[in-house]
Parts: sequence; structure tokens; C-alpha cells
Amino acid sequence: MADVIRMPRMSDTMEEGNIVAWLKSEGDTIESGETIAEVETDKATMELDSYSEGVLLHIAVKDGAVPINGIIAVIGQKGEDWKAAIAEADGPEAETASEPAATETPAAPETPAPAAVSPASSNGTSDQRIKASPLAKSIAREAGIDLAAVSGTGDHGRIVKKDVEAILDNKPAAPAPAAPASTPEQAPDVVPFSIQGGGDQFEEVAVSQMRKTIARRLSESKFGAPHFYLTIEIDMQEAISWRKKINQLAPVKISFNDLVIKAAGASLRQHPAVNSSWLGDRIRYNKNVNIGVAVAVEDGLLVPVIRYADIKSLSQINTEVKEMAGRARDRKLSPEEMQGNTFTISNLGMFGIEEFTAIINPPDACILAIGSIIEKPIVRDGRVVPGNMMKVTLSCDHRVVDGATGAKFLQTLKEILEEPLRLLV
Repeated sequence: MADVIRMPRMSDTMEEGNIVAWLKSEGDTIESGETIAEVETDKATMELDSYSEGVLLHIAVKDGAVPINGIIAVIGQKGEDWKAAIAEADGPEAETASEPAATETPAAPETPAPAAVSPASSNGTSDQRIKASPLAKSIAREAGIDLAAVSGTGDHGRIVKKDVEAILDNKPAAPAPAAPASTPEQAPDVVPFSIQGGGDQFEEVAVSQMRKTIARRLSESKFGAPHFYLTIEIDMQEAISWRKKINQLAPVKISFNDLVIKAAGASLRQHPAVNSSWLGDRIRYNKNVNIGVAVAVEDGLLVPVIRYADIKSLSQINTEVKEMAGRARDRKLSPEEMQGNTFTISNLGMFGIEEFTAIINPPDACILAIGSIIEKPIVRDGRVVPGNMMKVTLSCDHRVVDGATGAKFLQTLKEILEEPLRLLV
């Protein structure tokens, strides 16, 4: 019997996978361990490897979202009945559901439709009914090309990237707008305001797997966990001086973010109640300090985890953060590198944000929001002097952490950053 290939669970929070591209076609010979498709999960775009060998008899889903354990392909010996394999795997109704003719739109006609771009196609709605790859749809939407006017050269008339680029290469330049006629009431050098098309203009795009997961998990956190917030201002003058001295000796350039991660790790070691998780009928107090570092990526947010942050050196923390953040932006992190966090830090200081509150990242009980270092006058020893102040806000799950517990953690963090030598004690 042929092997039915199902959508695997590629991360702990994944509920469905989005097939981005098939790297093999029906009829191709497949070896065990060979990559057959690219799948977008809630966290990354990952390669799907086959653990079966034989011939790719049938692709059940060309592209789009598939729930966990949904059938995506059949691999077996040449000539085998893939319909029987699907019926055997999922019952009689599965054969009908897997027929591509029942769900796919017919290929675009050979004769191109008029090249005029309608308002519906420019906002990205009409091209959803055309058989086209996600990349071809994206390019067409940005260029204002109606996919109905494009002939596909892919499998079964599917429009691919090169088909849209061919239209772009032959597309004539838009004519320059005619100069407005002058009137007695209006000076000739004043151009009257006008906008092409008129009315409301907008663009709608499908929600990515990452954005769906962010929306679901943070909604559950925000409305499920009773948040409260504690803000404290930290004098960073000593940290600035200390960092300059360290960077004269360190093999890598230590950032303020590295200092905050290290200081937070040391503070969590002293306040284990903050390094905890709510599990419904019990509270978990984590022995290891694993700090998640929020990284902004295209269309979302990823949180690689720095494990044992309390005992790693600043150079080790710096190296790990840079390396993992780079792979996060390329969507190359493995699920294991984004699991096991016990506390999270979100830093928007580099964008000039002075203060903000963050939503707790489950299963953590707290998240620390870091603002920018602001130079302003402060009072020190009874005198007004220049200061470099940084505000941090701790978001706490009140089911686990009380106000006094969170406040004591922030006091320790403030003491360490205002006197970084404490990290050596």
C-alpha cells in the first residue's frame, strides 16, 4: 500500500502549516530523507522531508493552509492507486475531499483578458480565485497586474513568477498626466488637486501562519492572565562607563541589551518567584534561567531563547543573541531554539521609545519592557547634574506574581545596572 503523507507538527504551537512550494512534482522519484516541499509554520519556513521512498503519486494540496495531520501527498510505487490509499487512511469520504477537481479553479484561458486593471484586482481580492503561486500573486498585486490577464506556464496552467515578470517586462510606461488648463479664476501655475480612481483605496492580504499564532497566543495571554505593570527608572551612568571599559577588552562589542539580559538573569536567580509559570492547578518555579529575547521580523515577532542566561558571560550572550536574531530574521530558527523560555525581554529602546508595556509571553509569568536611555537633568547628592536614565516596565501575571514580588525584582535589577560590579560578586 502506498504511503499517505500528512502535515506534521513542526513546532509546539503549530496548528496548521501553509505549503509555500513543492520542490517535487507528481511522477518524480523520491528518496527517504529527501526534501519535497517548503512549509510555513507559525514561527518559520521549514523544509518538509519525506521518510518514504518511491514515486510521488499525488499532491493533494498544491499550496495554502493545511491542518495538522491533514493529507498533503501520496508516495508509492509507480501505477499504484493513490485514491485507494487515501480511502484506506481516512475513510470513504476522504477520497472525494482529496480530488483536486473539486477544489481547484480551472486554469486561466489561453486568450488573455483585457489588460485593464480593475479596482478589485488592485486590492488583492480577485486574484485569489486564479491558480497562481503565492509569490506570483504578491508580485502582481504590488505591480497592479490583473492575474486574469496572465497566461500560466506552470503545472495545469498555474501562473508562476516568470509569467508575471514577463508582463512587467512588456508593460508600457504610464503616460505623463496632461497639464491642467488655466482658467480666469485660477493662476496658470497652480495645479488643481486630483487623485486617480477616487474613493477609498486599500489593500488586503491573507493572514500569515505567524500572525495567526501571534494573535491567538497574545489574545489568550492578555485576556486570560490578569496583567499588572510596574515601572522603574534606572540611572545608567555607571553602566555606560562600565561598558566602555569592557569593550576595550572583550572579543565582541557588548551592547546595553546584553547587559540587561545578564542583569535580568542575575535578578531572576535571586527572585525565583518571577522565574515561574502558571499551569492552572499548580505553579512551576523554574530552576534554570532561560530568557527569551523578542526579535522583530517581517510580518511578526520571534523569540529565540538564551538558555542559562544567569551563568553565561556577556560575550557568550552577545554572540548567541546576534547569531540567533540573524537566523530569526531569515526564518531559519528551529522550534527547539524558541522553546523553554522562563522569562522574556522586549527592547524597543533602539527605536527611541522611552516607555511601553508588553504582553506576557506564555508560559512565562513576566515580561520586561526596555525603553531607551534618555539624557536629562537629575538630582544627585543634592545637585542637578546631567543623567542618563532608562525606564523599564515589568508586566506580571497576578495569578503567580504579587506586586511586592515584582517590585523587589525590579529593585535588584536597578541595583545591578546602577552598579554593574555586582555581576562579579
